[in-house]
Amino acid sequence: MHPALIRRIPILALLFVLFAAATSSASDKGWNTAIADSDLTPRRILAVDKNHQRFLIFERHSPLALRGTFPCTTGQADGDKVAEGDLRTPEGIYFIEGKRTSGLDYGLYGGIAYTLNYPNPVDRLRHKSGYGIWIHSKGRDITPRETRGCIALNRGDIDALAGTLAPGTPVAVADSVASDASFSKQDIETARNLRDRVYAWARAWSARSQEMFSFYDPDAYSLAQDAPFHAFKGQKERLFKTLPWIHTTVHDVKVLQGPGYWVTWFDQYYRAPNHTSEGVRRLYWQPGKDGVMRIVGMEWVPADLGMEDDYLEDVSPRVAELIEQWRKAWETCDVEGYASWYAEDARQGDRVGVAAIAEHKRTLWATIRPVKVALEGVRVAITPDGVTADMTQDYKDTRGYRDKGVKTIYLKPYGASWRIVREDWAPLP
Repeated sequence: MHPALIRRIPILALLFVLFAAATSSASDKGWNTAIADSDLTPRRILAVDKNHQRFLIFERHSPLALRGTFPCTTGQADGDKVAEGDLRTPEGIYFIEGKRTSGLDYGLYGGIAYTLNYPNPVDRLRHKSGYGIWIHSKGRDITPRETRGCIALNRGDIDALAGTLAPGTPVAVADSVASDASFSKQDIETARNLRDRVYAWARAWSARSQEMFSFYDPDAYSLAQDAPFHAFKGQKERLFKTLPWIHTTVHDVKVLQGPGYWVTWFDQYYRAPNHTSEGVRRLYWQPGKDGVMRIVGMEWVPADLGMEDDYLEDVSPRVAELIEQWRKAWETCDVEGYASWYAEDARQGDRVGVAAIAEHKRTLWATIRPVKVALEGVRVAITPDGVTADMTQDYKDTRGYRDKGVKTIYLKPYGASWRIVREDWAPLP
């Protein structure tokens, strides 16, 4: 943290909570919010208190701490932004998109600006207009309430914050950021429920299930995304029918409450036979008439997050457990159990199809039974069609025959599990 941040920390540290009761953005008094010391709060969150013209930096490293306060200036008119040219600064949860240093008027922007994702999906749902809401500096010292809707800081302060204003950092912009707010048990339950719904949404997507669409509010989504929900649904259903498998995994789910809505965002890794992608997914939620939180908008930011390792870490234990169950069935001559781990079109030597594999083992095991099947050092790797698992295989049967070599098993996803599609074996030298 830059020393300038430490110098600006007030002597009386503020205690903030995230899930404070939030007033609607339609309120004349504006939106009041707070920041919580919660495991669902991001590691760093920025906040703008329009009423006190303050820019706040919080970091959560158990406990949450206010790491810095800076003077800022916001729109010339009070209240939440509704229309282009109304001179108001929008209120809600926003994210830094990027940094601009060229093509800027120095007097207006001080040569540096960080763009925000206004209007976000809920802003579009509420028919708000306008664009180009930035965090920027000035070519001179700032004065209160002087922008056309942006958030401006002094040039020295924005330079000190250079490492803090990173793309993807959340910014809570509110009329006031309270120092003594409390959050209700209902708010805590809502945040945890949304985290759980994110994982359930990802599971439904991976299962290519119609249940995925139950997480959305079709009418609100159509407005927020400026595209009909039935088109989105139809495109997904076509993929569900044509793709043999889809894997969607999420990590590090974070939750914030906005004015009348909630935002969840997380690292997402997507795999299918024809495509692999990773990035940050944002889901915007509002309660429906039945009180159930549903997705009204989404944002996707592609990014190289190195999530292939996370995916392998998630997949490897399940693959290892499958291989152990397959090994046990082989060692105990359980034909049905053994065959259950193969895909319908699996290949084993010159045998094609699970039925041929099962019949071969049934005939073989009637006279020659395995005494020992040991598999050690299972290593899982990603392939375009699924994964491979290679290991050392030590085999012995009732004839006294014994061999030891490297077994490689090729697997493809099958629902929430995996199925063997091919095997290779090579003797150890």
